[in-house]
Amino acid sequence: MADLVGTIVKTGSCNKLVQAAETAQILDTLKSPGSFTLFAPTDEAFALLPEGTLEALLKDIHKLKKVMMYHIAFGDVRSDDLAQIAEAETLEGSIVAIESVEGRFKVNNATVLQTDILADNGVIHIIDAVLMPAMVAGK
Repeated sequence: MADLVGTIVKTGSCNKLVQAAETAQILDTLKSPGSFTLFAPTDEAFALLPEGTLEALLKDIHKLKKVMMYHIAFGDVRSDDLAQIAEAETLEGSIVAIESVEGRFKVNNATVLQTDILADNGVIHIIDAVLMPAMVAGK
């Protein structure tokens, strides 16, 4: 198996995530030993952001890093665990809400499209929206 970065690259559907993580200088975090859960937005999820949002984030490394770290939770949280929890603490410092309805999961407003993609240092769940921490979203 590969680390989270190598594993997400192999999916082929999260290239913008990898680009943003590289720009935010968090690839070392995603490659580090330990156990993490990555909620990985698809390229289509990035395309759904309001026009100019991704470009603006790519120019504001501080905000981009917050957004990227908001997609990473502590520990190896697999689908069995998602079914039993209501929230997960992120490396950004705040919490994402977890909802389980009829075997499907939501993370904040994002639907989990694919669960339990295993990596050497954690697990990846593919999601259909980019998660925005309240501080960055201006809420």
